Amino acid sequence: MRATRKPDPVESRIVAGGVSHLRRWYARHARDLPWRRTRDPYAIWVSEIMLQQTRVATVIPYWERWMKTWPTVRRLAEASLDDVLKLWEGLGYYRRARRLHQAARIIADQYGGHCPRQHADWLALPGIGPYIAGAIASIAFNLPAPVLDGNVARVLCRWFDIGQNPMRGPARKRLWSLASLLVQEAASQGRRHRRSCGDFNQALMELGAVICTPKNPQCARCPIDRACRAHERGRGHLLPRMPARQRLQTRRIACFILQYRGRFLVERAPARSWNAGLWGFPQIDIPGQTASPAALARRALGFHPGCGFELSRTIRHSITRFDLRLAVYAGRSTRRPPPPRPNQRWATRAQIDRLALSAAHRKIARAL
Repeated sequence: MRATRKPDPVESRIVAGGVSHLRRWYARHARDLPWRRTRDPYAIWVSEIMLQQTRVATVIPYWERWMKTWPTVRRLAEASLDDVLKLWEGLGYYRRARRLHQAARIIADQYGGHCPRQHADWLALPGIGPYIAGAIASIAFNLPAPVLDGNVARVLCRWFDIGQNPMRGPARKRLWSLASLLVQEAASQGRRHRRSCGDFNQALMELGAVICTPKNPQCARCPIDRACRAHERGRGHLLPRMPARQRLQTRRIACFILQYRGRFLVERAPARSWNAGLWGFPQIDIPGQTASPAALARRALGFHPGCGFELSRTIRHSITRFDLRLAVYAGRSTRRPPPPRPNQRWATRAQIDRLALSAAHRKIARAL
């Protein structure tokens, strides 16, 4: 866990008063979320992974299905990656699911299927950084481990009037120091309360999610408005100072739906691609120079399809840093194709429904 610097006297008063007000507010106003009804570290871990860059309302049904399907780490470790990706389908950022599955297998092998208790042990697992390790350690085991996600960073930037970019350099270091100082104060105030650290960290997250929002913060309803330095100085709505978002890069892709005797050619994305492990229809980036659909099809499929392709539809889809523009071509072959490559297979419509597809290719599959 991160070390804290020694606070100045004014900061100490702000911390002590703010922690007590925030804990009381959370006790009265916390949302009833399913993962808050348990102290099972596995259930908390799954929820935190799913909640990364995903809205709570979207996560709830996924979390409930996941916990019903794989209620323990050992059950998840025994599952196939295909099944894991299929249940994750629609949540996006599939690397989260792959690393969750990988970490579950490590816990099954090295910890006998029991989640570790120590903050450092969680940090050593794939897909788990300081924030998630702190969330699990504090919520499941009541350890004074700090958390710092986007919501918490926004709250702290306003609370302590930090005007620098919270994602980098000295400001980031100071935010972690403050987060650690606050959760240690919560532990000190709630020595007899078994959930003091976890409840306080969740209170910080909750405040950022429902009150101290990015736009139009509801300062009149804030439990720490009197301690908030930015609010006192009338500049809470200006913080945090985030860097400008990068414009999405456009990627033009040709996608080919090849049908032969009622089956469609599908392929699994390679391990190092952005949609690794997911299935979809053969596709290829459209080069800057002019290329015919026939030439692109041969390169995407790996063989001459023995038929022409017609433009069926165009699909636009955004992921992470890319604005994807897919030109979807369809063709029906009457000539027996060569055996598929190791990452390809022929599948019926019903079989495609059971595969884990990327969101863009699920849109294509629905239109078949």
